Amino acid sequence: MSKSKDVRVIVVLECTSCVRNDVNKKSPGISRYITQKNRHNTSGRLELKKFCRYCKQHTIHVEIKK
Repeated sequence: MSKSKDVRVIVVLECTSCVRNDVNKKSPGISRYITQKNRHNTSGRLELKKFCRYCKQHTIHVEIKK
């Protein structure tokens, strides 16, 4: 069986601040959120401002590949 071509797909959002701080080992982890997006309306990468519990502030979370 082949993959279905659903309009809504599941995406993972990752904090951009934690990724940069991971090199310095200041952050205890990386904040990630799982959400859905409409493939037809949002063809590019999704960017949302979400709360990061490691940075303790609202930061930009971008879509990553699974």
